[in-house]
Amino acid sequence: MFTITKEIYFCYGHRLMNHPGKCRHLHGHSVKACITVTAESLNVQGMVFDFADISKIANDYIDRELDHNLLLHRNDPLVPALTAAGERFSLLDEHPTAEFLAQAIYRHLQSRGVNVTQVALWETARAYAIYYE
Repeated sequence: MFTITKEIYFCYGHRLMNHPGKCRHLHGHSVKACITVTAESLNVQGMVFDFADISKIANDYIDRELDHNLLLHRNDPLVPALTAAGERFSLLDEHPTAEFLAQAIYRHLQSRGVNVTQVALWETARAYAIYYE
């Protein structure tokens, strides 16, 4: 079995409405997503998958949905004010946690035919979430 991992960096803002600590307030993160892809054999170029192709497929989603975006739960009471101010934001059915974002990136890659094994999302230099199936 062969495994490769590609790191992708991006930024987003969020808040966790029902969190008992500081995360209930609007704040941002500069994150690293580590995307792991596996294959039982190498392709004709001797690769598991081209790193540039992983970047392109992941960034198609990340640039459109996550990077420099404010991610909020659908029921967040800030939505009317942000709409009135013309701010960019995305509403999610789940709380915008590192765990959920790792899963979202994983599922996007999977839907594009990438044999993704896991996505680790480093929310800070000392804390990360991993999603795999």
